[in-house]
Amino acid sequence: MESKLTIEAQRFKKIREEQRHTQQSFAELLDIGTTTADIERGKTKITGKVVMELMTLFNINPLWIYGKSFDKYIDTSRGDVSPKVLTLETTGEDAIILVNQKAAAGYPNNIHDVGWYQTLPAFNIPLPEYRNASYRGFQVEGDSMLPNIRPNEWVLGRAVPSINEATDSKIYIVVLRDSVLVKKLQKIPNNPQAVRLISLNEEYLPIDVKVKDIQELWMVNSKLTFGIDEPEESSLLRQLQQSMNELKAQMTDITHKKTDLN
Repeated sequence: MESKLTIEAQRFKKIREEQRHTQQSFAELLDIGTTTADIERGKTKITGKVVMELMTLFNINPLWIYGKSFDKYIDTSRGDVSPKVLTLETTGEDAIILVNQKAAAGYPNNIHDVGWYQTLPAFNIPLPEYRNASYRGFQVEGDSMLPNIRPNEWVLGRAVPSINEATDSKIYIVVLRDSVLVKKLQKIPNNPQAVRLISLNEEYLPIDVKVKDIQELWMVNSKLTFGIDEPEESSLLRQLQQSMNELKAQMTDITHKKTDLN
């Protein structure tokens, strides 16, 4: 009977037994009702909130719960910022999930919820640059990354497994506990517990965040633009040409009036 259960149900039960909890005491600890029986029988899905609690309380790796990793525990001392959920295509390759502005607002709270990811659009880019790695796309909100990245554009990021692998002055998608930011990252000398996030738009001040508050990190390597604006230089030339034409028209009108008076 147990062999027919989903791997997450089996591993959830294994965690409970290893922690020597009853179904009732474990449910109380996780604040999910009176018993964990339905989860262990596969009748109730494990929510993102439960997965987050297991990670917070016992350092359980969310990918291990769903059979996507052999590493059961997360080593928090290494600043683990790897993806919490991976979505695979039928071919077995990673699908690139697209997170629009509205979805990004709920991303931090649903970061462990497999079902939530399945509601988002996904696609695959058949290019060598996008193989053998996990990518995710996010729609940018606001003008803090002008002029390089404009509001409503999409950025594609490559998963970074550890904060130690982050490179200074690169642009990253930073998933915090309450928001998703696109910023240039800079490590702070003599303070490995925090990083500085910098906007390209000089009107925005840098902000320092604690490494422990970063849930995921994706290094931006490309962007998607669905509208090409005319260069500012061309717009300016057109405006100047229009002004010249209007001036010529006014001068011609004045000349005609003088001729009529004579």
